Amino acid sequence: MLGPVILAASRSDALRRTLSAAPLTRPVVKRFIAGETIEATAPAIEDMAGQGLDVTLDVLGEDVTDPAEATRSRDAYLRLIEVLGPLQLGERAEMSVKLSCMGQALAGGHDIALANVTAIVEAAAAIGTTVTLDAEDHTTIDSTLAIHTALRERFPRTGAVVQSYLFRTEDDCRALAAAGSRVRLVKGAYKEPASVAHQDKAEVDKAYVRCLRILMEGDGYPMVGSHDPRIIAIAQDLAQRAGRKLTDYEFQMLYGIRSAEQHRLAAEGHRMRVYVAYGTDWYGYFMRRLAERPANLAFFLRSLAGRG
Repeated sequence: MLGPVILAASRSDALRRTLSAAPLTRPVVKRFIAGETIEATAPAIEDMAGQGLDVTLDVLGEDVTDPAEATRSRDAYLRLIEVLGPLQLGERAEMSVKLSCMGQALAGGHDIALANVTAIVEAAAAIGTTVTLDAEDHTTIDSTLAIHTALRERFPRTGAVVQSYLFRTEDDCRALAAAGSRVRLVKGAYKEPASVAHQDKAEVDKAYVRCLRILMEGDGYPMVGSHDPRIIAIAQDLAQRAGRKLTDYEFQMLYGIRSAEQHRLAAEGHRMRVYVAYGTDWYGYFMRRLAERPANLAFFLRSLAGRG
């Protein structure tokens, strides 16, 4: 029941200001946020690579309200690519991009976002890596998938994210599970109305398994975005039934969550990718992490009370 309340709070500017100013908040946030700049985050990327973990990098920010902000977001990703290049990690270090950061919600936002993200994808390809387009609220999905289709004409490794709590996602999985595609499946972390999304956790989980089966039986490359031990076990079983080798799919988890499990899967030979977010605009991202798992909220409250 807490999840919807926290998701609503993630849109509160007043709470954003209060928590951002609280002296005890930032040390807790560091559990989930790798750094404020790419220069500060790069050592963590290299450390994870040395431990057999791949990464996908997210420059924090969303809900851009003017073209200049969108340009700054684009340039932050271009700077990220400049830093990644010398590390020579190739697709072991890819990027996750929210099109709302690229100006998708502006007047003419579809074309603005496409132009901005194309510059990022071009630069990523030049250093041997790629980009995955993050999913956001349901009103953005058609535009995001259209941009994904356009990008794949030149950059077929561009990935997409789908969310199992949306009713439409099984059909989206069928459309996306084609040869050469890369599809990250997550449960979903935005507050959505009952008209478009499952509201019950058990129904979201069942939909996740149905979507995952479609992706595993398809011709693309599934990326299993989950921390749920049951989902992880089901994914391994579905992959085996579909005749997939360990290199034919991957697991993805968030930075700071279930690190021991990340290392266990990597040690077993699975490709394990960590979603690493960095930047100063952490509030919306952080609140969604609290909403996703009650354990995250308990950790946060204990830490604020000095017991974390």
